[in-house]
Amino acid sequence: LSKAGLALGGWQLTLQPQAEWRQMFDDAWRMHRDYLFDPKLRGLDWQQIHDKYAAFLPQVRDKYELNDLLAIMMSELGTLHSQIAPGEVRKFESNRTPAFLGAALERVANGYKIAHIYRHDNELPNEASPLAQGGQDFHDGDIIIHVNNRPVAEVADIAQLLENQVGQQVLLHYLRGQQHKSAIVQPVNADRNVALRYTDWEWSRQQQVEQASQGKIGYLHLRAMTTPDLNVFVREFYAQINREGLIIDVRRNSGGNIDSWIIEKLLRRTWGFWQSRDGTQETHPQQSFRGHLVVLADELTYSDGETFAAATKALGLGPVIGKRTAGAGVWLSDDNALLDKGRARAAENAQFLIADGRWIIEGVGVAPDIEVANLPHASFEGKDAQLEAAIQWLQEKRKQAPIPALKAQPLPVKNP
Repeated sequence: LSKAGLALGGWQLTLQPQAEWRQMFDDAWRMHRDYLFDPKLRGLDWQQIHDKYAAFLPQVRDKYELNDLLAIMMSELGTLHSQIAPGEVRKFESNRTPAFLGAALERVANGYKIAHIYRHDNELPNEASPLAQGGQDFHDGDIIIHVNNRPVAEVADIAQLLENQVGQQVLLHYLRGQQHKSAIVQPVNADRNVALRYTDWEWSRQQQVEQASQGKIGYLHLRAMTTPDLNVFVREFYAQINREGLIIDVRRNSGGNIDSWIIEKLLRRTWGFWQSRDGTQETHPQQSFRGHLVVLADELTYSDGETFAAATKALGLGPVIGKRTAGAGVWLSDDNALLDKGRARAAENAQFLIADGRWIIEGVGVAPDIEVANLPHASFEGKDAQLEAAIQWLQEKRKQAPIPALKAQPLPVKNP
């Protein structure tokens, strides 16, 4: 239109939200009728379901309420892998944006003590907390006493002094014993702070495995099953491919669609190796893992995270330890967009265990081979019983079935 010289600045459109919402309601209903994996719609009278919930449309006042109505209607199908994407919803503007320092803080008499700076892999500097950036000298136990020259002790919460400071240069004065120090930091927003805390959780698990096994067992955590998570797998898996054991942690995994790529790598079996003159060895197929495997899963393992756990069980790659997963097993399509580019995703593809045709995952989840619960109070105190069980299983497996060293016979003598 711009190439044609058509001016759009003066256009005025009359919106009819109630008509749009009815259209989106009908579209969502039709897409489930036409695309759900079960053509019998779980035995429901789908027209009756439409009429039952359409009666509430006159009471809908914004898209949030419409999404709630769609979700309730879709829940009649009893499909655990079913989702609503919001589309055009009201955005609540605020003139107050909280900012965070990437650390757990505790109130003390003269300020805020840095109880714990969120840790990260030093090879990934972009994952560093504001207090752990290059050049910073903050330690756990330091006490922040001023923010931009305002005394912390004079406000109800340090959050008041950090308000609207995301990405800004903030001057902190702090104490280390009797020593007075200062530094400029750049606070982060709430989402970034949550991500830093998650990274700290991952790092602590990796370090626990490293120390408990003296470097014999590897650990990697997958938050989801998307492209960035595949990058994480590649970086962490190949760095630990020569370990005698490996823990792949898909607890809290929110799903995606990369399980096939990961399973394919785990299925590679060493049948030979090359050995160079200096003794350096390379397995064949290249980059094949020879050690023992454990998968950790829990109640929050979802969608493709569950498919990965189910595959490791079905293929005998290793035991699943933890708790039964969420049970979201039928697969979704993103083709069914609504008028405002929101979605009411219909589950189009049922999933079966091909070997014997049994229904798996959807509605039942993946049961662990070894059930271990992480109890709330113990988890709050930092204990991870599931991870400890995985380490123990691999330690015992290493003793029962040690991984044999690749040993070449003496070179044949050509001219005795």
